Amino acid sequence: MTLTTHNQLQLLHDILTEQTEDCCGEISEYQQIKRLVQALIANDRISDEQLLQLLPEIYNYGRQGEIAQNDEEHILSNKSNINTWVNAIQQTSVE
Repeated sequence: MTLTTHNQLQLLHDILTEQTEDCCGEISEYQQIKRLVQALIANDRISDEQLLQLLPEIYNYGRQGEIAQNDEEHILSNKSNINTWVNAIQQTSVE
């Protein structure tokens, strides 16, 4: 089953929200974040300029999370960024 752009954005939103609420994330979640961002960039269906500019930051968050020595510290140090990303995802319209 292929996820629509809307489904991908919702999944990305859910993972990021859950990580900030629980202050922990699995390596597989960070890998999923990276895959979702790559797919969203590749399918070129997002018209929201703010989100398009934030996607590389979200990708880097996922990449850094994979290798973070302290997962909780990684999430806490990115908490304001994550909140910005989650808000941008919520406000995004999909073409």
